[in-house]
Amino acid sequence: MNKIYLDNAATTPLSEEVIDAMVSVLKNNYGNPSSTHSLGQAAKILIENVRRQVADYLHVSPAEIIFTSCGTESNNMIIKSCVNHLGVERIISSPMEHKCVAETVLDMKKRKGVEVAYLRPDQKGDFDLTQFEALLKSSDKKTLVTLMHANNEIGNLLDIKEVARICKENNALFHSDTVQSMAHMDLDFSDIQVDFASCSAHKFHGPKGSGFAFIRKGSGLKGIITGGPQERSLRAGTENVCGIVGLGKALELYLNNMNEYASHIKEIKQYTIDQLTKKINGVKFNGRSAEKDAGLYTVLSVLLPFKDPMIGLKLDMKGIAISQGSACSSGASKPSMVMMMILDEEEMAKTTPLRVSFSHLTTKQEIDSLVGAVAEIAATLQIENANVLHR
Repeated sequence: MNKIYLDNAATTPLSEEVIDAMVSVLKNNYGNPSSTHSLGQAAKILIENVRRQVADYLHVSPAEIIFTSCGTESNNMIIKSCVNHLGVERIISSPMEHKCVAETVLDMKKRKGVEVAYLRPDQKGDFDLTQFEALLKSSDKKTLVTLMHANNEIGNLLDIKEVARICKENNALFHSDTVQSMAHMDLDFSDIQVDFASCSAHKFHGPKGSGFAFIRKGSGLKGIITGGPQERSLRAGTENVCGIVGLGKALELYLNNMNEYASHIKEIKQYTIDQLTKKINGVKFNGRSAEKDAGLYTVLSVLLPFKDPMIGLKLDMKGIAISQGSACSSGASKPSMVMMMILDEEEMAKTTPLRVSFSHLTTKQEIDSLVGAVAEIAATLQIENANVLHR
């Protein structure tokens, strides 16, 4: 059975060009980048070339790009160092954040006594920036704001340029988890005055285990992994050369083809909306995910008009890999925090969320298979429910 893959917000398949670039490094560039001999320096040059490539994309200095293992590590480093080294006493966040942010914020509250305030979303998953600014002004404590750019479950986009402006006016630091939007959108950090941001290569067809943190020059941030001078002493340890090269190759491919990829994905996404609406009576879509040009184009959050907590497994048995929420919460028995924030109790009791996330490899035929499988599951549930009533 050929698998249909519709969980690209969780991870993406490696591009062949990325694999080739990484294999070449594994074979030929095995030197330690910290070594002064030619083999070591050849590996170091590869890393610095990718650093400049990333910096050019974001319109920042190469010194502001620190390679890490993933977005989770980057987010941990930034939040913990802001508290431990920059004197942050208060964190403003939201219940919509990825677990690596949410749990790190709570850890800082527990271990360091940091005050935590949450910005609550409306039923569409949006935030009131007037309320946000009032929250910022309500305390004189040194504050870190941590709000994600693109929500990983419903695809809502935060106006990070405006949030950054408000933060600057109120002397607050601003960190944004940009894992879902990095490489999928044009990001200019010379214009968007975010202080810190994060990236995972495996969200745009690069390797797992490779990512980076953007750390604004002059922020004073310090590393939490010590033991060497690597990565400007912000992230000790021998660099993952082949992973960094893979990240760079994946970024190059995506940026060179961004318009083409985005156009294809948007067409596939609209086709999915149309087919689900046509075949599944009562289907709805969460957040801004179904609104044209309003949310992240790679994510569609579907609300099915029936309750089936096993639908992910049923679809998997039909050869369709898909998520009922984020990859970090889809195995949990209770709904994700994001769904709990935007759905009322009746909706939670009678509906089933499904996240469809696309790539440039997704086809209409695959979407037809998904819609057909969901319709079949819905029909089976109706028959089962009718049989129960007749008894």
